Amino acid sequence: MAWLFILCADLFEIAWPFVLKWTAPLSPLAPLVVVLVFAIPANFLLAQAVKRLPAATVYATFVGIGTAGTAVVGMLWFRESTNLGRICSLILILVGLIGLGFFSAASE
Repeated sequence: MAWLFILCADLFEIAWPFVLKWTAPLSPLAPLVVVLVFAIPANFLLAQAVKRLPAATVYATFVGIGTAGTAVVGMLWFRESTNLGRICSLILILVGLIGLGFFSAASE
């Protein structure tokens, strides 16, 4: 269940930079609203995950999935660079995340 909390938190983490980009020109308060709408649920979900897994594992996984997910969304929907170096870097992140999951014992 802890891994599901991390994945759900990452949905908010991946979405917020793109929403921020779209809303920032609209109002000076838009960035604040975006942070509140996306950061509060993400932090709540991470708090639930850290009850069951080591904090370092939760945070590293959250950041890794968020980084890779944001890069993939940027490549697929916003035509950002898909060069070999970026692809290989994403694969390395994925390998690290699998290792963290495999070697982290849940305390459930």
